[in-house]
Amino acid sequence: MPMYQPCKRDMVVVGFEGGGDGQILDLDTAVKDGVLGGVDGVLLGTGVCDKLDLRKLIEELDLSEIPTVFICPISLEPMQDPVTLCTGQTYERSNILKWFSLGHFTCPTTMQELWDDSITPNTTLYRLIYTWFSQKYLLMKKRSEDVQGRASELLETLKKVKGQARVQALKELHQVVSAHSTARKTVIDQGGVAIMSSLLGPFTSHAVGSEVIGILVSLTLDSESKKNLMQPAKISLMVDILNEGSIETKINCTRLMESLIDDKDFRLEIISSHSLLVGLMRLVKDKRRSNGICSGLSLLKTISLHNEVRNLLVSVGAVSQLVELLSGLEPDCLELALCVLDALASIPEGRIALKDCSNTIPIMVKLLMRISENCTQYALSILWSVCKLAPEECSSIAVDAGLAAKLLLVIQSGCNPVLKQQSSELLKLCSLNYSDTIFISKCKLTRTIQ
Repeated sequence: MPMYQPCKRDMVVVGFEGGGDGQILDLDTAVKDGVLGGVDGVLLGTGVCDKLDLRKLIEELDLSEIPTVFICPISLEPMQDPVTLCTGQTYERSNILKWFSLGHFTCPTTMQELWDDSITPNTTLYRLIYTWFSQKYLLMKKRSEDVQGRASELLETLKKVKGQARVQALKELHQVVSAHSTARKTVIDQGGVAIMSSLLGPFTSHAVGSEVIGILVSLTLDSESKKNLMQPAKISLMVDILNEGSIETKINCTRLMESLIDDKDFRLEIISSHSLLVGLMRLVKDKRRSNGICSGLSLLKTISLHNEVRNLLVSVGAVSQLVELLSGLEPDCLELALCVLDALASIPEGRIALKDCSNTIPIMVKLLMRISENCTQYALSILWSVCKLAPEECSSIAVDAGLAAKLLLVIQSGCNPVLKQQSSELLKLCSLNYSDTIFISKCKLTRTIQ
């Protein structure tokens, strides 16, 4: 049989973005009918795009939706050098040559035996692929330039306007920087962070402050910018907005404040605020808006690392409130909450609050070997702190809650040796108030603990 040859016009089957599946289109028809979105019948892919390498276009665009006709059936990646077999099937050249080198003499798609092992460059399909990616690239580049220009215009506008006009400009800039990395870079390069920071102060309305915080949290802030934002008046405004803003604004406040606290120039007094801690506890307890819980807990974890703040957290009732939350939290949030409680257990006031909370021990016992090794570590540490504080009272509660069996699971597991050692010590502590026989009986164990 004769080898497959493309027809005179290099006809190709296409079915994408306006082209019907299985419709035969040549290049001119594809452009004329709008399949490739040509402008006034002119095929894109000439001029500036001719200088672009197809491989780089594919890598830079990294598109999720690509016409299936452009995909090599072997690699499932866009083709850069399409060739056609005698069966009429098209593949990426390197892929089909590798197929042949493995000793296959069939068409990978149809599994037909090849009567001719020649391959023919599919120049029309290559031009279609190149044009499609070039067009996407030019569109992306134009949008990027438009976004950068609009970001610059909005920054200039913010230097001049006040009142509702300022709010509207901030809202648009917030949308732009949230959606486009090029806009974020433009704002940073053109001093936008300083402009945003200047809008935060004791007389800033919450409408303005909410939009400014939403913009700032999208940007990469340098040390000087963070230092400027840590001024007491600005932090005070953030705390007020955290307490009264929308759920999106509250999340933005926690994220921005957490980034400021991580800075080396951080000053402890900015988080030693009763209002801040109360606002965070309200956020993590709001089950109607669960998307704010992890953000609030993450900031709580960060500030609980500072010993001076732990007493204040205990004083606002954080211990009992967090313990009550544990049973309904998702794993990620649960680990954060346990980390905070473990930090609070490091101070006497925190241990007393944990002991006085009736659910602490049963919940911690239940969490052992349930979620993750980190959760087990935090729960075990909390149990150790509480049981050591009041061995007779707490050990009895822990044993009745099934602690011994859980500790044996930890000891026999493949987890961290430190956890195993701590489990052994806690098991011994709980057994001190019982004879061996009674302890084994209460624990429902089948063998003596050595």
